[in-house]
Amino acid sequence: MLLIKGAEVYAPEYLGRQDILTGGGKILAVAREIPLSGKSLPGLEVLDAGGLVAVPGFIDGHVHVAGSGGEGGPATRTPELQLGDMLKGGVTTVIGLLGTDGFTRNPESVLMKVKGLRSEGVSAWMLTGAYQVPVPTLLGDVGRDISLIEEVIGVGEVALADHRSSGPTVHELIRLAVHARIGGMLGGKAGIVNLHLGNRKDPFALIYQAVEQSDLLFSQFLPTHCNRTPSVLEEAKKYGLNGPVDITSYPGNSRKGPVDAAEAIMELLGAGVPVENITTTSDGCGSMPVFDEQGNYVRMGMGSPDAVFATFKKLLTGFGLSREKALKIVSANPARIFKLQEKGSLRAGKDADILLLNEKNELHFLMANGEVMVREGRLLKKGTFEK
Repeated sequence: MLLIKGAEVYAPEYLGRQDILTGGGKILAVAREIPLSGKSLPGLEVLDAGGLVAVPGFIDGHVHVAGSGGEGGPATRTPELQLGDMLKGGVTTVIGLLGTDGFTRNPESVLMKVKGLRSEGVSAWMLTGAYQVPVPTLLGDVGRDISLIEEVIGVGEVALADHRSSGPTVHELIRLAVHARIGGMLGGKAGIVNLHLGNRKDPFALIYQAVEQSDLLFSQFLPTHCNRTPSVLEEAKKYGLNGPVDITSYPGNSRKGPVDAAEAIMELLGAGVPVENITTTSDGCGSMPVFDEQGNYVRMGMGSPDAVFATFKKLLTGFGLSREKALKIVSANPARIFKLQEKGSLRAGKDADILLLNEKNELHFLMANGEVMVREGRLLKKGTFEK
């Protein structure tokens, strides 16, 4: 058991100075004063968190945990996620998925990596499928995968409006989303459909058509890379009034290419998009290929697992966004959208995923499922093969 004393708690709403008692992987109590000590409760560790800010662990909902890429040939396949890189980014929960390569990679490899991360102490789930439609699955149908396999909570990332997309029709998208929804209902899961957006004109058009021609809701879909270009972001400002949009924490800030994630989030908020409809993800270990105007491969970049943390800090220090709103974007919102009931909040009964940040909003302490993995900024736990 661990008692965190005197932290400024954001749950994500501001609770003031509070004590947090954890045990058995859960938050047992959050209160102004918890009068316990190692003497009164043998085995209890007491941590003085005066001057530190306690926030929920971050949820990164779009990570290529088993690697990705290959658009530039076999040598451009990206490596899989390392536990230490995840923890250094303040992430205690990841959602793994496939991307472009649904041919030489498969959902089985994502599932085994998710199981591996869980065995190392963090929380992990996955989406079945890949860019291509029909999507690769584990049991022959996305609904079966979601309803029967505990770790599978949705499908994606299915590519739209991109030269790497298989060009799904509206009827194919509807059928995919309906099967995911039913699988989610049967399995008690989100059944979400994660959609990779390219930079073609009207990138959201197929989603609008699917909703118009069916009983599906916008909340069934989570389009990502909505800041791929300024023009895609402009469309996201309209779409985000209806349903959730995901901003990728791309490096850089080119007005001809990806829009900086923090800037994009502020633009969405300025356009009236509810903060509850916004998430940001790292695209960690995902390939970020650059192509010329003729579609020829030029070079390869890779998504950084710590990108969400960088965006969170920039929202606070660069744009003055309140900590409560920033935490919704990186923790509470993805927990709600993916229906991760035990995540995204510092409340009694929730999983003990807790970050302590210093006055510079740097990571000082990290607990995942009740296990301390970062202390005083030092990584205490690494993956099996990390040095």
